[in-house]
Amino acid sequence: MNAEEDAAMKSYRDADLNDLPKKLQMSEDFLKKYPTSRYRAEIYSFEVKGYMATGQLDKMENAGEKELELVPEDAQTMSILGSSLPRSMPGNLTEEQKTKLLSDAERYSKKALELVPTLQKPMGITDEQFLQAKNQILAMAYGGLGLVAFRRGKYSDAIPNLEQSAKYDPNPDPVIYLVLGISNEKASHFDDAVTAFTKCAAIQSSLVNTCKKGIEEAKKLGATQMSVPK
Repeated sequence: MNAEEDAAMKSYRDADLNDLPKKLQMSEDFLKKYPTSRYRAEIYSFEVKGYMATGQLDKMENAGEKELELVPEDAQTMSILGSSLPRSMPGNLTEEQKTKLLSDAERYSKKALELVPTLQKPMGITDEQFLQAKNQILAMAYGGLGLVAFRRGKYSDAIPNLEQSAKYDPNPDPVIYLVLGISNEKASHFDDAVTAFTKCAAIQSSLVNTCKKGIEEAKKLGATQMSVPK
């Protein structure tokens, strides 16, 4: 027990979540000062979410790996890593780096799906809240697998995973519907592409116009090319 460390952790927990860069800096400072702290897992878990929100993928994966060393069965962290890595993949990666990133994302997503049935409801939350939390993990993990398949150009493999992600997600994700629309279009499922693009366009986001264009393109392709049954 360390009174100074406990006081620092209290200040960290009380920090304003709206100032994400400041809290992330506090995370880094805390871990530098207390590298073997018993609070490491909690801080790494926050860093995973914080670095995801700020687009710092390298730091996100690094924090996630460290947290999973301490809590190897953390399905939520695995699902975050699995869905975020292929979603925001930088364009300047080498082929070797791309292959590793997608393999990591696939591994994290599959492991998260394996763990969900084993999760135990924590104290202090309702059955409904626990179900929502599990569904969010499922949505991210299936989304990760779908995005990995999409990045690999395996559109027929991407489609069922993206559909599962959309099914479980309590908050509809326009990116999933956009990628689902593109995947269906690439697989010549034009009616399904229109449906996915339409759902994407119905969600207020920066993708509305892109998805509206997708609707028109899929309709034109459906009128001039033969659809392939699933």
